[in-house]
Amino acid sequence: MVMILSTPLNPRLTVLCETKLSLSRSKRSVCCSLSEEPKDQSSSRRSVVYLLATSPCLLFPVLSSSAKTKSKSPYDERRLLEQNKRIQRENNAPDEFPNFVREGFEVKVVASDNFVKADSGLIYRDFNVGQGDCPKDGQQVTFHYIGYNESGRRIDSTYIQGSPARIRMGTNALVPGFEMGIRDMKPGGRRRIIIPPELGPPVGPSTFFSSKQFEVFDVELLSIQNCERRTIIGFYSDVTCS
Repeated sequence: MVMILSTPLNPRLTVLCETKLSLSRSKRSVCCSLSEEPKDQSSSRRSVVYLLATSPCLLFPVLSSSAKTKSKSPYDERRLLEQNKRIQRENNAPDEFPNFVREGFEVKVVASDNFVKADSGLIYRDFNVGQGDCPKDGQQVTFHYIGYNESGRRIDSTYIQGSPARIRMGTNALVPGFEMGIRDMKPGGRRRIIIPPELGPPVGPSTFFSSKQFEVFDVELLSIQNCERRTIIGFYSDVTCS
C-alpha cells in the first residue's frame, strides 16, 4: 500500500499511521507515530512516498463499506435544453430552429427528423428545393441569407442590408460549411444550414467570431450566373458574370 505525505512539519520527520481493526467491523482506530528519516536523506524534500507491503497503513480515514461516496453526476441535459429553448424564445428565433445542449466544449445538436446530416458533419434542411442546375466552380451565385448563433440571435442578414450577396464558387471566398451547404442548391431553393465549428469561420480577435460555436444560416438561392475572364488593353483583365 502506498502512503503519500506532502510537506511535513519537520522535513526529517514522517508520520506513520496504522489502522487497527477491532473485532467489530464498524469500529476502527488509527495510530500515528513520528519516525526520523536517515540523516543522509535531503532535508529539503517536500514529499515522501513509502511503500508498505505488509502494514495496513492509510493516510486518510477508512470509510465503512455501507457508507455512501459522492460521485460526479452527469450534467442535466434536459435542464440545459430547456435553458437553450428559453433563450431562443427571448431572441425570437424562427420556427423549427435547432437547439444546442452545450456542456463546456461538448455540444449536442437537437433538431427534427427533417434535417439531414452529411458525412462532412454539415446539417441542413430544405424548405424549398428549387429548380434548375446546381452551381459549379467558377460560377457566380446570388443569394440572400440570415445568420444566427446557437442562442437563436440574428448576427447578420442581407435582407436587412437591402441587397443580396454575390460570390463566385470555388474561390474560397465563403466559409467552408456555407459553400458546402449551397453547392447542391438550385435557384429558388431555400435551405437552413447548421455549420459545425470545424467547418465554420476562423475565430480570434480580428474576426467577428470569438468562440467556436455552431452557426445557423437560412439561405435563399436567387440565381446562378456564368462567368468569363476578359482582357482589356492587353495587360488588364477582369471577370464578368451574366
